[in-house]
Amino acid sequence: MNSSVRKFVFRDLQKIDGYIDPPDALVFLSLIEKQQQENLLGGLAEIGVYYGRSYFLLRKISAPDNNVLAIDLFDIEAGDAQYQRFLDNGRSMGIPVDEELVISGDSTRLDPQAIIDKIGKVRFFSIDGGHLLRHVVADSHLAGSVLADHGIIAFDDTFNPAWPEVTIGVSDFLRRNSDRFVAFCMTKYKTYVCRREYHDFYRAAICEAQHLKPFEHADMDFLGSKVVRLHNPLNRRVAYEVMQRLGMGGLSEWAYRPG
Repeated sequence: MNSSVRKFVFRDLQKIDGYIDPPDALVFLSLIEKQQQENLLGGLAEIGVYYGRSYFLLRKISAPDNNVLAIDLFDIEAGDAQYQRFLDNGRSMGIPVDEELVISGDSTRLDPQAIIDKIGKVRFFSIDGGHLLRHVVADSHLAGSVLADHGIIAFDDTFNPAWPEVTIGVSDFLRRNSDRFVAFCMTKYKTYVCRREYHDFYRAAICEAQHLKPFEHADMDFLGSKVVRLHNPLNRRVAYEVMQRLGMGGLSEWAYRPG
């Protein structure tokens, strides 16, 4: 198992404001590792960088390649404060941001060719941008337009009751493109989607991943496809939270050790 990335997930990543927690961080790691093992190439992209928590995770997992594209409005603070914090986080973690691979602007107005010109076809696309229906419709179309045949789209907040239009947007995307795209994995916060011909491949990757053994696996049907739902057991979640709050981030990784 990739011990250096696991240490990064449980120790360093928590120092950055953001929302990706160990379950999904380990899903990201498992899927991208599988792509690397099978020589499934392509860039990685994220819409909705915030301060970079999942961006730096993607950078860490895909190293030594530097082909991660960040897309964000960077407008949640006055002036360029959000962008500067993003850059500062990269410097502090020893993963400096490649500003040539940053698009500061509205993803809903982005030409797909702008992404391809920077990183080529995308093998992993994380969508955590605007949470209204129009945002999800535009971002899902954009991701689908630049995705490699073996690519994955990770949709955030798909069943968060605070953002019901995300659920509608992702469901509509899958229903309208059911001949091409299907879900293969769900967590509490994210839904993972791929092309139909890769469904069994990625579903098996989730079921077999050592990083994901600590989670409860359940099969379910969703819009015509078999999906693995990963549940974060309460005892592991509590152990992790307690160690984090006690400043024992380096040890909290043991809460999610397989076996």
